[in-house]
Amino acid sequence: MAFLIGGANSAADDAYEVANSCRFNDGDAPALTRSLGTATSEKIGTWSYWVKRCNLGAVQMIYGNEVADDNNRGYISFHSDDAWRMVDEAGSGTELKTNRVFRDTGSWYHIVVRVDTTQGTAANRVKLYVNGVQETSFATATYPAEDDELKIFEGGQTNKQHIGKQHSETLGPLDAYLAEFVFCDGQSLAATSFGEFDSDSPTIWKPKELSGLTFGNTGFYLDFEDSGDLGDDESGNTNDFSETNLAATDQSADSPTNNWCTLNPLDNNNATNLPTLSEGNLEVLSVSDSTWSITPGTIALPKSGKWYYEVEAVSGRAGDRSAMAGWANPEADNPLSNGSMFSRNSNGNIMQDDSSIATGYTTWHADGDILGCYIDMDNSKLYWAMNGTIQASGTGISFAGGFDDAAFIIPMVQVINLEKLSVNFGNPATNFAIASGNADANGYGNFEFDPSSGTFDGASKDFYAICTKNLAEFG
Repeated sequence: MAFLIGGANSAADDAYEVANSCRFNDGDAPALTRSLGTATSEKIGTWSYWVKRCNLGAVQMIYGNEVADDNNRGYISFHSDDAWRMVDEAGSGTELKTNRVFRDTGSWYHIVVRVDTTQGTAANRVKLYVNGVQETSFATATYPAEDDELKIFEGGQTNKQHIGKQHSETLGPLDAYLAEFVFCDGQSLAATSFGEFDSDSPTIWKPKELSGLTFGNTGFYLDFEDSGDLGDDESGNTNDFSETNLAATDQSADSPTNNWCTLNPLDNNNATNLPTLSEGNLEVLSVSDSTWSITPGTIALPKSGKWYYEVEAVSGRAGDRSAMAGWANPEADNPLSNGSMFSRNSNGNIMQDDSSIATGYTTWHADGDILGCYIDMDNSKLYWAMNGTIQASGTGISFAGGFDDAAFIIPMVQVINLEKLSVNFGNPATNFAIASGNADANGYGNFEFDPSSGTFDGASKDFYAICTKNLAEFG
């Protein structure tokens, strides 16, 4: 199996922190919408947004302008081949489509779209920046004519801005996390107005505080920090968006300055019966009665530190549960051989690869049961908890010499028999049952159970959420 290693694109001690993002789950047809007044300019404007993709291979709308209750006459999207695309129907038409594809589901992309049709050189009328670098390779490059007034800017109260959907709602709902979404009406701005390279890690592009920007009449700044009003505009314009199929639970701690582990849709042992991932790649559904689907996380852990995550049994056949959760060697060709995987199954058995090495743990069969998964890299020990109770009286399972002495270990879950699991690496999915709310010892994460509660081989230990802030400290 090939795994994504790391997934971090933020430095450890950024001066500017992005607290939240908004999770768009395409199965819910989520959207943000607002009516437009008169635009400052229909020739000049800049969009800046951070996006972390989830499921791939389909048209997904990021931003569109609905003109006079008609179709989106101007829009920005991911294409079905995962390229980035911009289309505008004004004048002779505009279309830009990248050769580059956007298929990294473990990291954040920063996208800046800079438009100024008053420029004399065609290629200067629309510029695209990805993580601070101008994109110049396009499969399609049809630029607007000089001084074109674009449909994507057109104002008027019958026109509407949409984020996350197409006007008709029949094509391309977004499946991604969005953060720091900005539109500056009447301003042509480079990527450096919104981000910068980290001084200590100059290959890392990071957000910076948005100060001194001019937003214009229809501009906005969405920071997603008010869970009760995810469409709240912080630009000073009060150009608020209304939410459709977005709730407070769609506010996420996953952000460009603290990237969280999710499940990886690009890597699975089962090439023919791939599971279905949803809810920001935090829920996994088996689509096969008879074939295991092993799905890894997007962040691999170094051989140091103590780490924790939770898995809730959402649904499945009563009495016929076979789900597993645990840890695997991302370098192994076969995840069921050569000491490459340790897991805990529904029947209460601890498995090394596909062989039982311990029995008698509490079964994990009922909907709502939450399995806690702990790994102590420093002492080569594994622990599990069922609904907050540490199993085997806190006696750990040793993996010394296991995992083929891998440089990295990665969290993983397995499903079969049409089971659905919800995985919480500290940033829970919408439907994950959080009744109490517990952070780790660093203050990160929102877990149902305290990762540091209990004793582990007779000692107290702090286990940590799987996010880049913790990795920077303990990795």
